[in-house]
Amino acid sequence: MRNPGPLRHIAGGVLAVLASLAWPSLASADLVKLSNGRTLRVESCVFDGPVVVLRLLGGGEVQASRDLVVEVIPETMPRGRGVAIQALAESPAASQSWSREIIHALIDRYARERGVDPRLAHAVVRVESNYQPLAVSPRGAMGLMQIMPVVAREYGVQDPFDPEQNLDAGLRHLRRLLGRFDVRRALAAYNAGESVVVRYGGVPPYRETQSYVQRILAAVR
Repeated sequence: MRNPGPLRHIAGGVLAVLASLAWPSLASADLVKLSNGRTLRVESCVFDGPVVVLRLLGGGEVQASRDLVVEVIPETMPRGRGVAIQALAESPAASQSWSREIIHALIDRYARERGVDPRLAHAVVRVESNYQPLAVSPRGAMGLMQIMPVVAREYGVQDPFDPEQNLDAGLRHLRRLLGRFDVRRALAAYNAGESVVVRYGGVPPYRETQSYVQRILAAVR
């Protein structure tokens, strides 16, 4: 990895931005869009044949026809995008140019070092950011592997928009998830969060997450 030299103090500022966010460990609720136009905040939503079971925050559950639920959406975290944009503005790597060839070589290198199938690593990067090192999502995910601030902090990332740091952290995180879950659930956990997969006992009923898992698995078959 490159020595940041005189840029070290700037990268430290990026890390301080990430550390300043009091980010919950993971979302603890979902938003359920109902067919009557209303939105309900629940702990989880489990489909069982023609029935849906809505587990309510604070305890208790409601059973209803599956048709009542139009969509289940993970509750988004506040301030995420703002923190990511600020981190991007302070990123030493943001002013550097990274060719597609260099990015591909870095993915291959870090995938091998972290024990992740390079095909899977490329598929994740392609779906997450389309190989764009400065990508920022509406929820505040950053860089090539769209790591969240909590992941950046966990793996000691100073600049989440530096491709090497981003890939190293993202692939270490993915490798850890693969050690805990099968591939489908590991990908779902990477996208939606570990506790969500545990809460649902598998891939959660989020349209985005289900599409995400399918796209990546299709790319590595």
